Amino acid sequence: MGAGKTTIGRQLANILHKEFKDSDHEIVRRTGASIPLIFDIEGEEGFRRRERDVIDALSREENLVLATGGGAVLAEDNRRFLRERGTVIYLYASLDQLLKRTAHDRNRPLLQTADPRAKLEELMRARDPLYRQVADMILYTDDRSVRSVVKEIMIRLDENAAGT
Repeated sequence: MGAGKTTIGRQLANILHKEFKDSDHEIVRRTGASIPLIFDIEGEEGFRRRERDVIDALSREENLVLATGGGAVLAEDNRRFLRERGTVIYLYASLDQLLKRTAHDRNRPLLQTADPRAKLEELMRARDPLYRQVADMILYTDDRSVRSVVKEIMIRLDENAAGT
């Protein structure tokens, strides 16, 4: 949530000559409804069901860079789909960075609370260990340009392909 998945994913897909898709954007496209509206009508549970179905479908596609929503990792099915069907890159950002990056974003229903910092801390406590469990690589994104993060991903992908 606010770590740069969509921006970095788009750049990475461009360099790798792959298609880019964002699971949240795909949910919006398929339903014709915003994520806050889906949360209002179906609750988080309804949204997570939709998210699981979209990640299942997208993770089966070839030649794709996929960015998932921050909470996707909460579902064991999603973790399994991602782990078994691709290379998982965890873009980690500190709490302060996440607060800064999401401060004015009204498209994040879970952060529409009186204390966004406390909510982010709670989300990070739940999500961070799960991301670390499924990640093939972890990159820290604080105070880094998109270009430098993408460059590091490319280097590490090349190293992994070479078996080093």
